[in-house]
Amino acid sequence: MSLVMWRERHIKEKTFVIFLALIVGVLCGCAALLLKTLIHFFSGLVTSHIEITQGNYLYIIYPVVGIILTSLYVRYIVRDNISHGVTRVLHSISQNKSRLKRHNIYSSIIASSATIGFGGSVGAEGPIVYTGAAIGSNLGQAFRLSPRILMILVGCGAAAGIAGIFKAPIAGMLFTIEVLMLDLTTVSIMPLLIASITSATMAYVFTGYDFEFFFVQSESFVTNRIPFVILLGIFCGLSSLYFTRVMNMMENVFKRIGTPWKKTLFGGAILAGLIYLFPPLFGEGYSSIINLLGGDPSSIANGSIFYGDKDDVWFITIFIGLIILTKVFATSATNGGGGVGGTFAPSLYVGCMSGFFFAFLLNHLFGLDLSIKNFALMGMAGVMSGVMHAPLMAIFLTAELTGGYDLFLPLLIVSTISYGTIKLFEPYSIYTMRLAQRGELLTHHKDKAVLTLLKMDSVIEKDFATVNPDMSLKEMVDVISKSNRNLFPVINEKNELLGIVLLDEIRNIMFRPDLYRKMYVRKFMSMPPARVEVGDSMENVMKTFDRTGAWNLPVVEKGKYVGFVSKSKIFNSYRRVLRHYSED
Repeated sequence: MSLVMWRERHIKEKTFVIFLALIVGVLCGCAALLLKTLIHFFSGLVTSHIEITQGNYLYIIYPVVGIILTSLYVRYIVRDNISHGVTRVLHSISQNKSRLKRHNIYSSIIASSATIGFGGSVGAEGPIVYTGAAIGSNLGQAFRLSPRILMILVGCGAAAGIAGIFKAPIAGMLFTIEVLMLDLTTVSIMPLLIASITSATMAYVFTGYDFEFFFVQSESFVTNRIPFVILLGIFCGLSSLYFTRVMNMMENVFKRIGTPWKKTLFGGAILAGLIYLFPPLFGEGYSSIINLLGGDPSSIANGSIFYGDKDDVWFITIFIGLIILTKVFATSATNGGGGVGGTFAPSLYVGCMSGFFFAFLLNHLFGLDLSIKNFALMGMAGVMSGVMHAPLMAIFLTAELTGGYDLFLPLLIVSTISYGTIKLFEPYSIYTMRLAQRGELLTHHKDKAVLTLLKMDSVIEKDFATVNPDMSLKEMVDVISKSNRNLFPVINEKNELLGIVLLDEIRNIMFRPDLYRKMYVRKFMSMPPARVEVGDSMENVMKTFDRTGAWNLPVVEKGKYVGFVSKSKIFNSYRRVLRHYSED
């Protein structure tokens, strides 16, 4: 505590956050290294006895074991929902003042390493983002930093997580800006850069300077390939749409399943069956990406019951096409069944497969000579751009992962067109759609962002004198004389809101004693122009104000009167929050 007090007295927040960003970068780099090490350890342990020349029933057992182990750990040790890590980070920023629980620092690492290491068809990037954000949040909370600085540190942790796991510092920072919707200001730019660079440096120090997916461009890109690149962008956009929609559909299916064990059984059965038929769905699938980028499509059949057909062109085409269609089912079954993992790796995987499938099919149908390696690389950026609605991050991540900087122009084209294609059908990314449906999404739109940060509880006014419908005018006048408000809610014995009395509307009768015993509240009360619920988003509340033209609206909870919300109070709170989060 003395250290915290010393910091508050001697070091400004803006200066201190730079130092904390460095610490966050180091810790996230170590966390990323630990997660990758654990995944490789478990994966090597379970796959060491698997033959690549034939089908293997171990593919049915291991993924189910991983899901069960993860489910038991989450249910009985963590006792908290840690799935959908990126969505939960977004929720903490918009609804919980960027505060994340302490166990999130390690729980996602343990859970995801078991899930992925045993064959769960998900990625490690979502969990490491959750872990990094939790590191930044808890470090900031320990030093009692403001919500604005906590938000920056959460962004630093997320950026550092991506930078450390992928060796991609630029992509890490762009992820925070595009996906987490963190505004790029003079206060945030330096911490984000420092955290990302530090984490990536840690990764380079301990794992070497090799790219995650080594790529050698054997064919230079020429401008006459641009029409095919444009078509690939559209294809990737449609693949992204398919991935997003099916993922959302499967999540709803798992929500309708009653008990956790039924979910585990159902998800495990789907996953085991798919991996047995399509072994490339096992784990993150990075080995398949490396093989396709290396120009070795026949390796896709390793460990499959169809291994004998690996040299057949049309078998490879159909096999990869089916993998594109089934990957999303394997991913959703893993998470829905109780596993913990992200959609980063699946989107990269589907993108690589989509790009390869596109070029491979056109080459054999029309006798073209498209580079399947180049198109596989471009597909990675295209599908990631569409699934995550983050074209810049997809471009730089793909380039940083592979070293494919010579294909920067086609990467730009594919990512942009894919993003534009999916935006025609789906306004939100796979991460943000859940929050958008609940009105809890923080966006780059400044007004909407501030309204999202405002909470109804903070603007409800409860100092209005209430009256009942059976009160006489004289009793009403007595209440008015003791109140400093010109509006009076009318409620019954059950505290249900029946109407309102406006002072201006009864001014002409309130000074007539002859009416004191003859007039009752029920005769001169009126209905409010609208009501708002306690749980309504502030954006919807403001839309209600605009629609009705009112300055005060009653707030109810299941019909019970709670208080009033005023437009002026919201405006004052809006200005305060805007000033707080916009300071440089």
